[in-house]
Amino acid sequence: MNKRATNLLLLAYAVLCVPALAFAGATPPVACSDELLQKIPARAPKAMTGSEFAHRVEALSGSDREEEIETELLAGDVPQFLRRAAPVTLRDTLPDGSNVRITVCVLPDYLAIGSDRDFLTIPMRLATALDVASHFGFTLPTSKMVDAIYEQAEVHLAPQPLPAGDQMRSTDYYWHHNQLIAEQRMMLGVPLGVLTAGHKKDLVITNRLWRYPDRVAIYGWHRGIDSPIQPLSTVHGWRYADYSHGVRLISTAICVNGKPMSIFEALADPGLSRVLSGEGPLLRVTHLISKLAALRLDVLPTFPTPELMPSDTAFSDVANMTH
Repeated sequence: MNKRATNLLLLAYAVLCVPALAFAGATPPVACSDELLQKIPARAPKAMTGSEFAHRVEALSGSDREEEIETELLAGDVPQFLRRAAPVTLRDTLPDGSNVRITVCVLPDYLAIGSDRDFLTIPMRLATALDVASHFGFTLPTSKMVDAIYEQAEVHLAPQPLPAGDQMRSTDYYWHHNQLIAEQRMMLGVPLGVLTAGHKKDLVITNRLWRYPDRVAIYGWHRGIDSPIQPLSTVHGWRYADYSHGVRLISTAICVNGKPMSIFEALADPGLSRVLSGEGPLLRVTHLISKLAALRLDVLPTFPTPELMPSDTAFSDVANMTH
């Protein structure tokens, strides 16, 4: 994102930080305006439902299916209940003793195709997710943000693993898992549009992707607070997506102690990054995202030489693979 676009976004978002600045003493929570979602096109009256889309791509896989997913999302075939954002606040104390409160605005659920009555929560490759997020003015979370979203969610749905195998990547599995989640919502009486977590693993951004640009980073599927089934892992290749994956969009504009800031600026800051990420600053994060998003063209990007990459702090990802 260029400087002018960033400034325009922050100017629009400054209004959202006003509640945190308007009162002395106790600070009311920051609200998330619907203006943040203005880049998502209106859903066409004859747009496909989730079941119609599943039928359309049932015989597709790989890049062919990814192209259909991206085309449909960018056309605005997104349920109405996802056209709002919920505030999630992370707090920490910096080494200098100062307290920091950062509010991020997140979609209340994972990206889906279709209508409120008939939608498919859709897994996708990391490159597809990053490109769609960028078009909508959003990005993906870090693993620490995923933890905070789960902790502050109004509704916790239980993970529902399916038998492992090649079928995990099929549209049939995508739809079957979608129906299991719908049944769980119905049983619990969960309304659409409230902040909900626990039912999918998240695609996340991490410094590990500098060293493994040909991988996808996944994390989550919480059974409880601080209890994810899936530790942070980059074991799978960048083309990999299965039924358990979800895409949670995070606004690129945030509030830091009541003041607007770009999330990318905060992620690169040595102090603020510790509030949003458990691995320190995410170095050259916008460059990393643009390189990874380009993978949707099926071409591996050229990354800096190893000595210019962030150090590899990852332990063996193979030990963290759940499937």
